[in-house]
Amino acid sequence: MNAEAIRQQREFNYHRTAERRLRTIDEARAFVDQVGFCHFWPIKGIETPNLFHAIAGRVRAVPDEHGDPDGSKCWDWKDNALDKKWWYYGKLLRRRATLVSLDLLPYVYAGTDNFGAMDDYLAEYRDGKLTAAAKAIYEAILEHGPLDTVRLRREARMSADSAKAAFERALVELQVGLKVLPVGVAEAGAWRYAFVYELVLRHFPDLAGQARHISRATARKTLVQRYLDNVVAIDRGMAARLFHVMGWTPRELDRTIAALLDEGAIRELAVEGMTGLQLVAKAAGPSGKSTEGRTHRG
Repeated sequence: MNAEAIRQQREFNYHRTAERRLRTIDEARAFVDQVGFCHFWPIKGIETPNLFHAIAGRVRAVPDEHGDPDGSKCWDWKDNALDKKWWYYGKLLRRRATLVSLDLLPYVYAGTDNFGAMDDYLAEYRDGKLTAAAKAIYEAILEHGPLDTVRLRREARMSADSAKAAFERALVELQVGLKVLPVGVAEAGAWRYAFVYELVLRHFPDLAGQARHISRATARKTLVQRYLDNVVAIDRGMAARLFHVMGWTPRELDRTIAALLDEGAIRELAVEGMTGLQLVAKAAGPSGKSTEGRTHRG
C-alpha cells in the first residue's frame, strides 16, 4: 500500500472519474447512500467525498459563474430534493453543507447531545450550550411551523441589519445541533431565493425513536468506520478535525479508534508517501484497492 494506491481508491470511492461521474439525481441519491455522508462542496484541508466532484467526475475548482453545468446540477438537485426526504441536508461537519444518508442519520443523531424531545433546547439553553439567538429562532419555528429566512428573522425579532450576523451564526448553530434544517426554497428576499427551515424532529418524526437504542459509543464507531471506508486512510488529526463539531472529546475519539483497532475493523500503520501513522480501512488490501467489491447503485 502506498499514497498513490490510496489516491486511486479515493477517486473510485468518490466517483471522481469520467466513468463513475453522477449523471442523474437518482445516481446522486445512490452516491449519498453509498458513502453515508459527504460534503456538498469540497472543503479545503478536509478529506471527504463531496457531491460537486462526484458530479464533475474529477477534482475541479468550485465555479464562480452561474450556468456552470456541474455547479448547476449540484444546486438544482439539492434544491429539488429538500422536501423529498431522500437524505439529510444541512450545515453539519466543519459547519459546512453536508448530506447524510437516512440509514446513517440515526447514528449521527445518537452521537449528539439531543435526547429526542422538542423541548431539549431548553435544557441546553439553561446549561449555556445554546445561545439566546438560537433559542429565539427555534421557538419561532416551533410556534409557527416552517418559515423562510425572511419571515424567520421577523418572527425571531432579528430583522435589523445589525442582527444579521448573529442570525446566521445561530442558524448554523441549530443545524450543527441537528435541531433545524432547510426543507424547501421560497421566492423571498432581495434575491427571491430563501431557504425554508423546519425542526428536524418534525421533518423526521421517526428519527428520535431510531436513535434511542444506539449508544454514543456505537454511534461514534459507526461514523468513524464509514469515514475510513470512504477515505481509505487518514491520520488521527484528520478524524478529529472532521468530527470536531459533534463535540467528541479527544478521549472519546481515542477510545473509538482503540475499539475499532481491537476489533480488527481498521488498522494503524505507516504508508509509503504519507506522513505519520495512518488509520487504514480494513477493506483496503495491500494494493490499496477495495477487497469488498463495493459497487455503485443507480
